[in-house]
Amino acid sequence: MHYGEIKKCDIANGPGVRVSLFVSGCRNHCPGCFNKETWDFCYGKPFTTETKNHIMELLKPDYIEGFSLLGGEPFEPENQEELVRLLKEIKESYPKKNIWCYTGYTYDKDLLEGGKVYTPFTEEMLSYIDTLVDGQFIESQKDITLKFRGSANQRILDLNEK
Repeated sequence: MHYGEIKKCDIANGPGVRVSLFVSGCRNHCPGCFNKETWDFCYGKPFTTETKNHIMELLKPDYIEGFSLLGGEPFEPENQEELVRLLKEIKESYPKKNIWCYTGYTYDKDLLEGGKVYTPFTEEMLSYIDTLVDGQFIESQKDITLKFRGSANQRILDLNEK
């Protein structure tokens, strides 16, 4: 797995101050995407043990409220195995910090058993995510007044209620 960027003080992709990881690889190719370079699965740098350790260190301060996972596309099958290990370690090390994930796929259509990107890792990955923002970015529904999402069709789902 590759990643494009790690933000150590992100305030745009979830509540509070967060650490965010932008993974590489996306097949959705939404027109108007703000992060087109991450469509390429080889964009950026390889995700290594050192990368994971760096993220874990960035999450240490008390002022960091949580972790956000974006892309590219975290739920591309090629990314799930590595990400499930990362999310598990975050939850075990920082149980009070919340995890947000952004996906262009739809929770009930694509991520559940039988869905387009469902893999043996999907359910475990979802079990570590507190809030999922789902749905492709649709340029004609772009709304800059929306909190934590880019277009009106996207949903903010509390997975702890599921």
